[in-house]
Amino acid sequence: MGGAEKRCNRCLKIEAPAEKISTSLRPGPNLLRMGREVIRTRNFVTDAAGFIMEQAHRAIGERKEFRIALSGGNTPRPVYAELARRARDFPWEKVLITFGDERCVPPDDEQSNYRMARESLLQPGNVPEKSVMRMRGEIDPQLAAQEYQDCVDLLATQRGEQIYRHDLILLGLGDDGHTASQFPGTPALTETTRRVVANFVPKFNAWRLTFTFTLINQARHVCFLVNGSKDADLIESVMKGDQQYPAARVNPTAGEVTWILGQ
Repeated sequence: MGGAEKRCNRCLKIEAPAEKISTSLRPGPNLLRMGREVIRTRNFVTDAAGFIMEQAHRAIGERKEFRIALSGGNTPRPVYAELARRARDFPWEKVLITFGDERCVPPDDEQSNYRMARESLLQPGNVPEKSVMRMRGEIDPQLAAQEYQDCVDLLATQRGEQIYRHDLILLGLGDDGHTASQFPGTPALTETTRRVVANFVPKFNAWRLTFTFTLINQARHVCFLVNGSKDADLIESVMKGDQQYPAARVNPTAGEVTWILGQ
């Protein structure tokens, strides 16, 4: 698609002590293949921002760029604000920011994940526009999903990859076990070939744009940001791989998963 390629033509190159527990839950058929770390902290915002900065410096040091996918919702907002405060002199030109999902609304709508990121991170942190690849929630959902997939695929091709590989994908956890815009009972859950899809969510009677697990599970590192109000039993069930919860399908084929849990 000509428009999508135009947006991607530069590859958009960019870049209290917590209790850390490396978990090894009882083996089961859906247990995460790679390492998993659980960080329980009373300094959620500070530790989450520090973790992201650590991953960014590591990626830039090893591969000269940092590829991160942002999550939406309310939980990451203060984390992004802290990140912007810390990283005003950060080499944002070496960072590529994508979005794991988006509401099908204009970018200035109060529900827009892009708007939240722009207000909390992108503008305060002086992140250049060329480092940001937003999902166009204001156009037809199917077209927007195809356009974003084309962009992501082009980035992969330019880097000699079959599927684009993020250094870090940030995810949240909904009360129903959803993550990104992968909701229980929705068609996106069974998608195995596409990387980005338009997903109709009946509970909201609305369309969402979302990464599929094909793309999510290609990441080098996935980090769940979960505040202290989330149900502990839900978190445990997801970690154990209970497939009734979409978040349990996050299972990087050659990557790691970190849970940062507010206390």
